[in-house]
Amino acid sequence: MQVPATFAYERAGSVPHALELLDRYGPDARVVAGGHSLIPMMKLRLAQPEALIDINGLSELAQLSVEDGELVIGSMVRHAELLAGAVATGPYPIFEDAERVIADPIVRNRGTVGGSLCQGDPSEDLAAVFAALRATAVIQGPAGVRKVPVREFHEGPYETAVGDGELLLALRVPILDGAGSAYEKVERRVGDWPVAAAGAVLQLDGGVIARAGIGLTAVGAEHFCAPEAEAHLIGKPPGAEVFAEAGRIAAEHCEPHSDQRGPADYKRHLAAELTRRALARAVERI
Repeated sequence: MQVPATFAYERAGSVPHALELLDRYGPDARVVAGGHSLIPMMKLRLAQPEALIDINGLSELAQLSVEDGELVIGSMVRHAELLAGAVATGPYPIFEDAERVIADPIVRNRGTVGGSLCQGDPSEDLAAVFAALRATAVIQGPAGVRKVPVREFHEGPYETAVGDGELLLALRVPILDGAGSAYEKVERRVGDWPVAAAGAVLQLDGGVIARAGIGLTAVGAEHFCAPEAEAHLIGKPPGAEVFAEAGRIAAEHCEPHSDQRGPADYKRHLAAELTRRALARAVERI
């Protein structure tokens, strides 16, 4: 039988209350949102927090809205809500592309956007999506509210910029007029973690690429992005050759590792091909 070690349970009634509880219990406390990653680890005793701070009652973190030209996605927005949220998928269909291939409906109904990002898994789908979109994470702690670019949010495998006593409040995404976006993923079976995946966001001006974002996951791309490939695209007219070269550059700067999902050379090939496909589909959506 898989039984967690003893822990205290607290249900936060507000963001200030959650921060108060985190301060009270210290670094051995953990925040629980969807719980799909933390609870199984606790059952295996790979994680043994002294206290769980439940933030499922914080409706202020579960909002999906537009403010000052930015899409604001609360950290407690469920995957299913993001998938169904036209306010997000309208300007950025990349969200629908990605959410449709994340796990299964049971997980999507419970799992949260913030929980996925804070887990910091090197194969996380939404990390690549938000990196392509150049989102900003909003974090609150004892010192107040601070903003961290998503491209600086993940500091290593399972390590994020959210420190002890802090809480991820939301992700803010600038809404670009006339942008196209797409997400491409290869998985061993439906709903599995990616063997490799790529997201792309493009904005044109005068027939050439004025803004480009590329996100990669499961292939060892630093900070889940491909800045060298993005730089190659700027100022060029969109086309098959330009996209293929961007894919090659993106793959060249990845450091994939062989594992149960596939060998490193296959993942590098996928990084190039999926980047090319995502760029091609993104420009079709402009």
